[in-house]
This record gives sequence, structure tokens and C-alpha cells, in this order.
Amino acid sequence: MKKIMLLDTTLREGEQTPDVSFSVEQKLNIARALDEIGVDMIEIGHPSASRDIDEFVREVTKERFNAELIVHCRAFDGDIDAALSTNVPRIALFLGSSQLHLEKKLGMTAGDAAEVAYRSVKRVVENGFKARFTAEDATRANGDALLEICHAAVDGGADRISLPDTVGIALPDEMRTLFRRMTKEFPAVKFEAHCHNDLGLAVANALAAFEGGADCVHATVNGLGERAGITPLCNLATSLKVQYGIDTVDLRKLQGLTRMVAEFSGVKVPLNRPVVGEHIFSHKAGVHTSGVLKEPAIYEPFPPELINRERKIVVGKLTGKRAVTERLLKLGITLKEAEISRIVGEIKCGLHPLDYTDDKLMTLITKA
Repeated sequence: MKKIMLLDTTLREGEQTPDVSFSVEQKLNIARALDEIGVDMIEIGHPSASRDIDEFVREVTKERFNAELIVHCRAFDGDIDAALSTNVPRIALFLGSSQLHLEKKLGMTAGDAAEVAYRSVKRVVENGFKARFTAEDATRANGDALLEICHAAVDGGADRISLPDTVGIALPDEMRTLFRRMTKEFPAVKFEAHCHNDLGLAVANALAAFEGGADCVHATVNGLGERAGITPLCNLATSLKVQYGIDTVDLRKLQGLTRMVAEFSGVKVPLNRPVVGEHIFSHKAGVHTSGVLKEPAIYEPFPPELINRERKIVVGKLTGKRAVTERLLKLGITLKEAEISRIVGEIKCGLHPLDYTDDKLMTLITKA
């Protein structure tokens, strides 16, 4: 299976989450952590958007990173001026490509957009920078218009093209087909996928884009971003390992990164969030706990140790003897079967509506 690169855009797309604004120091800490786990590219922001973003871009470039740093801008002169002034080696320019964007937002034809794409990319390249061109709303674009705009960007010197599913509307088969067609049309160009999660399809679409020929997929920590966000980094990296056998980042450090970004952003991670949620390796129903204690793979898609997590057996009204026995053994307590049966019977009476903590479980042991 081919190599896939991960681009993290927590510092750009992630800050577009409502009510999220990272300080310069927080951004520096996030950038360092992303580099430490091994992401290939880090989008560090849109310099012309605000003063503090420009300040951060200039601060982060004083440090040495293994990841390639990228600044983001519209394909217009003012934005390009700001990007060029940062001296970040790669500039990502974006321009709408769908009829909706061209007509309603930009007031352009596809031919007009192709001219802008060519001119803006060429200017970046002629100034000694690498250029990525993003055809915004690519999944809703007319096929011929998308080709015309992307050909112009490549003619201008873009060596990478990003095809975003800007409103998260595509289905995986559509993403796979789009990337197969575009990588065949542009064999010398590298393609990237940027998948929004409005319908909950971001991870599936990102994987489909990879299968279709994308060599890089965009993500954010905890899936931050506009509206419902984009592909969550932790889910994507773990899926690539579990389902394709592909190593990308250090999975053992994902939980720490998740907690850092949750703290800095103020956006809590749902308990049932795949991969990083608190409950992902918790087992409660009697059938499940009995099965997973016999063979974890019966009810787990991958071992918790892969991502530096631990399995948890939950004791509550759905609990069986095996689960109670296991929990007590972890507490260093061994009881006879009759005593275990008594404890399970009390739990199943439902007098305590919530699941049992270790302290609460100990009170049942001391009852005569």
C-alpha cells in the first residue's frame, strides 16, 4: 500500500470553529506537538486574516520543524502580498470552482477563474515559493470547469492541488471517482483531499480519496473547523493503521494532543467520540464484558494499547458475574462464587441507578 501524507490544519481551519481563538503561545505548543507526533504538513494560518495570525506565522517560522509549514490565502493580490512577506516556503492559494461559487460569490466564469488561478499561482512561483492550488467546492463543480481551472493552476506552476468537499456533501464513491479522474488527468501533480463533516462522512470520504489517488489528506485535531468541522486527525490516522496497515503518526501520543487542543479550544471531546472518547474501550452489557474478557477482539476493533489506552469494564445493572469478578480482581479482591452472586443480585435490583465506581462497589462487599 502506498504512502499517505497527513496535513494538519488545526491552526488554520481549526480556528474557524465558532468561539475558538488560540493564543500565539497555544498555537506554538500545538505546532510543536503536531511535529512531534509526525504529521507531514502543518497549515499555520491565513496571514492577511488578522494581526495575531500574522504574528504567529512570523513566530513559528523562527523554529525548526520536520513538517512542511504552509500559509493559506485567497488567489488575490492583497492576500498573496501578505503570504509572500512571511517567507514560508509553500503558499496554498484557494479559489471557488463550482458554478455556485463562480456565479454567486465571485461573479466569474470558469474562464475568468482559470485566468486568476494561472496568474496568482505563477506570481507565487516566480517569487521563489512552492504553490498548492485549492479548487474550493470541487465536489460540486462542473467537471469541465474544474479541469479548466486546475489546468490553469498547473500551467502556472502548482505542483499540488487540493480538492475540497467544502460542504461535506459527497459520497465516498464520488470522492474515489473524482480523485481517480483527476490523478489520471494530471499524472505529474500531487492531489490532496479536504473533507468537511456536515453529514458525518469526512473520515469515509478521506479514505475514499486516498483510494482514488490522493497522496495527502487534511485533518484537524478533534475534527475542529467550520460548522461540523473536518476529518479528525486521530480517527483518520488510526483508521489508516487498522484498516490499511499504514503507519502515519505516533498513535500513542494522540490522547495527549487531543487533551491539549480540547483545553486550548474549550471544545470538549464527546465521551463516545471514536478513538479518543473516554468510552471507546468501555464495556458494560453482560454479553459484551464476558466476551471481551475471553477474547478482546470479539468486541474491540483494535487493541487499546495501539493508541496508549486501557480497557474498562463497567459495572452496572446490565452486569454479569464475570465483569464483577474481573473488577474485584483489579482491586486485589477475590471472593467466593456465592458472594459474587449476592453482589450481582444487589446490583441488578436497580436501587443504584448509575454505574458503580470502585468505591461504591466496595460498599457492597462490606454488607453482611
